[in-house]
Amino acid sequence: MKITFGGSAVTGGILSSMAVLFCLPSMAFADSILGSAQSFAVLGASTVTNTGTTTISGSLGVYPGFASTGGPAVINGSIHAGDAVALQAQNDERHAYNTLAALAFTTNESGVDLGGKTLLAGVYKFTSDAFLTGIQPLTLDFQGISNSLFVFQITSALHVGEASVVKVTNGSDTNGIFWLVGSSATLNANASFAGNILALDSVALLTGAKIECGRAFAQTGGVTMQSNLISGNCSVDNFESGRSDFGSAGFSPTSSLQVPVPEPGTFLPFGISLSLGLVGLALKCSARKK
Repeated sequence: MKITFGGSAVTGGILSSMAVLFCLPSMAFADSILGSAQSFAVLGASTVTNTGTTTISGSLGVYPGFASTGGPAVINGSIHAGDAVALQAQNDERHAYNTLAALAFTTNESGVDLGGKTLLAGVYKFTSDAFLTGIQPLTLDFQGISNSLFVFQITSALHVGEASVVKVTNGSDTNGIFWLVGSSATLNANASFAGNILALDSVALLTGAKIECGRAFAQTGGVTMQSNLISGNCSVDNFESGRSDFGSAGFSPTSSLQVPVPEPGTFLPFGISLSLGLVGLALKCSARKK
């Protein structure tokens, strides 16, 4: 783990000093930024409901609610409804959301439809809703850079249009994709999605929508499904999609992810490259104040 200032690495004691300097909301890291939520593919707060035939690869949880209805098929995982395991997963997911939301953005995409765009790893800001529509896919290109990530900081809702596609290229199982949604996320019919949806309110997957590599998490509302496919580990199950998304950990790897350098004027007056492990260290100071 290191901080880089203009190409020179600084480690040891100054690492702790920078941790105190940043002092952002608390984050306690386990093997992944998602902590115990890493093993879940679907996690709701009030309810998790399903109609039709849905298959989930990974665990399903709900907390503080107890209702998981509609009988989705859960493989390579288990169901936790209102128990301590689901509670811990919700706590870990909330810490992950707060940590990622505190990152300085590298690009402001407010008002831009993501359909047909090709983006490079970074932190993307949306001051209201975010849209992905049309027949042209959104391409997320990792450029072969290990331990890099995409973070989408969406102030309000995420709307993924019918049959819209998120395509991932030049990645590996060390890369991460996180969609932070300030209210609710909706994947319309037959959408094909990639990455981890962390919604403050709710997540809705309409008929035939797929998260072929990633997760659907809701902090205060529910997750609703309609004949969907969701895999938190597509090296185990990609539902024969044939997609080469490289997201064997559901785009939430256990290695240290590198936070991109923000554009000038969006953070400190000098470029900083740090790992999420450092962010976790820095954020502990907030927890001690509570």
